[in-house]
Amino acid sequence: MQYKDFQFILFDRQPDGVLLVTLNRPEVMNATNNRMHWELSKIWGVVNDDPTVKVVVVTGAGDRAFSAGGDLSVVEEMSNSQEATLRVMKEASDIVYNMLACDKPIISAINGTAVGAGLVVALLADVSVMAEDARLTDGHARLGVSAGDHATIVWPLLCGMAKAKYYLMTADFVDGKEAERIGLVTFCAPRAAVLARSLAIAAKLACGSQTAIRATKKSLNNWMRIAGPVFDNSLAMEMLCFLGPDVKEGLAALRAKRQADFPSARLPR
Repeated sequence: MQYKDFQFILFDRQPDGVLLVTLNRPEVMNATNNRMHWELSKIWGVVNDDPTVKVVVVTGAGDRAFSAGGDLSVVEEMSNSQEATLRVMKEASDIVYNMLACDKPIISAINGTAVGAGLVVALLADVSVMAEDARLTDGHARLGVSAGDHATIVWPLLCGMAKAKYYLMTADFVDGKEAERIGLVTFCAPRAAVLARSLAIAAKLACGSQTAIRATKKSLNNWMRIAGPVFDNSLAMEMLCFLGPDVKEGLAALRAKRQADFPSARLPR
């Protein structure tokens, strides 16, 4: 692929080999549809093979969200189709492993809500800068599916097992200040300063030894590669949940903005 082939991702070249990548569906808070999810699996190979790019900064269009997860229409399609579920499973795996394989440093400027597939990019970035008043959640448990996507490969490393278990099982939201406090993101900043702070970090990295920086990233990413089988299992379990009854109730509850009444939570009569 070439940059011109992407429909929902914008590119803006900055000085010194920094590439600003913007998730661009602001009318739906940059939620991922089928095309955008696929594009997120492809972009990392494109920038990795571009010799003019030294550092990537990724953010969301508009001032409301980094990315508000997956379109509910995609969730509904997956709940009714094994073929769709298997397609999304491959793409979800590719997003994680292609980000890990990208030699160039990736910085996420989390300018608003981050959920689902967008959260994968936000938290798998090598450096993350989050707006103090922004909120993130893995969100899977709220939908009625197990944490997959990226969570089991990186949350325990970032914030420890105790916090990871709590937030992934409850799907509670975390704001930028708390996310920084527990180590889930690198820094928090006032919303208006998030992108500038991210670009400043990118500029600093772009001026450093690219050999040293990329080798350091590759070595540190081996901690996540060690957890590859954990991630693969979590992704398979998540996809199995998409084919069960709880996700249909979770989807209906999200659309109606009500508390879900999951079949698996009902006591036997």
